[in-house]
Amino acid sequence: MAKVPVYISFDYDNDSDLKVLLVGQAKNEESPFSIIDHSIKEELSGDWKAKARTRIKRAEQVIVICGQYTANAPGVNAEIKIAIEEEITYFLINGRNGKTCYKPGAAKSTDKIYDWTWPNLKILINGGR
Repeated sequence: MAKVPVYISFDYDNDSDLKVLLVGQAKNEESPFSIIDHSIKEELSGDWKAKARTRIKRAEQVIVICGQYTANAPGVNAEIKIAIEEEITYFLINGRNGKTCYKPGAAKSTDKIYDWTWPNLKILINGGR
């Protein structure tokens, strides 16, 4: 089975540890997805957005890791806007079990934050939302 190429969007300043965990899960032989790229820490200039757009367009889906400060993470919000503009499917996962995590302001009001579990990732990657 071919793995779905995904882009990881996350709050670089607060949730880099979570990105590492998701990359680790992608390396599992049974993983339905592979990481093709992820958020980078650069100035949010036009050039940054162009680079992010190129990376996001290579993905079939975007996984947005939500943490305690994601609502105000400018990079995550920009990446979601790009995903929407490029019609790339995205979904939100709760990165901090037992803590209140917030969806980015650019997310749709109908977007749900899903629990980050191995079974859920498989369902979400396969379109179960």
